[in-house]
Amino acid sequence: MKLLFAVLRIAVAVAITAAIVGQLAHTAGLADQADPASVGFVVVNFFSFFTIDSNAASVVVLAVGAVIALRAARRDPMLFTTVRAAVVTYMVTTGIVYNLLLRNIALPQGQTLEWSNEILHVIGPIYLLLDWLFAPGRVPLDYRRLWAIVSFPIVWVIYTLVRGPLAIDASTGTAWYPYPFLNPATSPNGYLSVTFYVILIALVITSIGAGAIWVSRRGRPVTEDHRSE
Repeated sequence: MKLLFAVLRIAVAVAITAAIVGQLAHTAGLADQADPASVGFVVVNFFSFFTIDSNAASVVVLAVGAVIALRAARRDPMLFTTVRAAVVTYMVTTGIVYNLLLRNIALPQGQTLEWSNEILHVIGPIYLLLDWLFAPGRVPLDYRRLWAIVSFPIVWVIYTLVRGPLAIDASTGTAWYPYPFLNPATSPNGYLSVTFYVILIALVITSIGAGAIWVSRRGRPVTEDHRSE
């Protein structure tokens, strides 16, 4: 079973890497054709998408997870399980938000590659969820680790809302935000709408993170040894 998941993790990590690199090359190429001076700005924007950050983190987790799966140890390290739970939470959130809110909206990252889009927003999230549910080695997590899971999204939202008004797109002369629902200039009620979506997504992330912890604890009471790791 461990060998199977090691192979699957490597395969999905390679697919996600190809999707990120393919979309980045495509996006940067379009920017270079339009204005070579804008490539740096576009690349920074590319890595400001929560989707890209989540998928990049998943590549690392899957690669490390493949190595860990091949070890003789029966259980994964607590730190790895915590990081893995966080990345699973981000990827599932990415899949939900994209498919419910963004699938039919043109995002400001240039023309998207359909195959890359599906890997990053559908295949990757589904696999990470299945891996969390069925891969062996997962250790039970204490609910206090939910703070570790939600910490990155909090930092990302602050970064996005602070950078947005300062990141002026030279091609349009307007502030750049990775997602339209975070842009107060285009949201129906300005910052009120942005606040609503931030709170809504925060609830989704917190719920999924708590669910991931709950799954890790099924039939496996958290011992003092696990708490102290």
